[in-house]
Amino acid sequence: ENREDMLSSRSDRLTEALEEANKLFSGVSRAREAALDAQFLVLASNLGKEKANELHSEMTVFDSLTFAEDLLTFMGINRIEVEESDGDSEGVPGGYLPGNAWHKLGQETEKYFRRAPSFHYMLGSFKSDPPVPRQRIERQKKVASGKEKRAMPAQLKKMDESHQEATEKEVERILGLLQTHFKNDPDTPISFFDLVIDPNSFARTVENIFHVSFIIRDGFARLKLDNDKLPIIEPLTDSERRENDRSTGARTQVVISLNHQEWK
Repeated sequence: ENREDMLSSRSDRLTEALEEANKLFSGVSRAREAALDAQFLVLASNLGKEKANELHSEMTVFDSLTFAEDLLTFMGINRIEVEESDGDSEGVPGGYLPGNAWHKLGQETEKYFRRAPSFHYMLGSFKSDPPVPRQRIERQKKVASGKEKRAMPAQLKKMDESHQEATEKEVERILGLLQTHFKNDPDTPISFFDLVIDPNSFARTVENIFHVSFIIRDGFARLKLDNDKLPIIEPLTDSERRENDRSTGARTQVVISLNHQEWK
């Protein structure tokens, strides 16, 4: 509403309005109030721009055309001796520069460029020292002696022999327990699961089943099913072993599945 009054160079109404807006902004708490403040800021900026354009200063504005004319005059342009053939290009300034025009301009501007700008390396100066040679790390040569080659197989062979001996001893121990129990009470069948299951160790139970399998394979004992269809085991005498060896297909291999839940 007071646009003309605010644009006047003699009035300070725009400054007073800005100061009042700064005081009011300290109490802004809603989005609508902030939007009104932003709208006022846009209006005040436009009024300030218009007010600045109306100011008349005594500063000289750079005119590129005037500068070019003055530069051509200094270089000695000749506008009089113009060929008549160039008269068809109306509106275009004519004339020609003498041969030393640019040389004359260079002599004049030389005193304003008395020294060249200093040169700086972006990553420091160049070092001409040769690179430091790296120390060569010699690799140890592999000893291709036959004695060292035989060391690992011999060690593995020794481990296999010790493991095999331990298995044979455990099989003999279980067979002795089975024969002793059957000799003391031949009328009572021996439950296979009672024999192999260790109530405190699932791993030990699996090992027992593994060792008993050798006893069955070699014909020292046999498995049968009782009236409840549960497996029972009994040792064989020497005569029964010889009969089984002569009979074809008397031995049959089976696979037992036992997980941790079934063991419990």
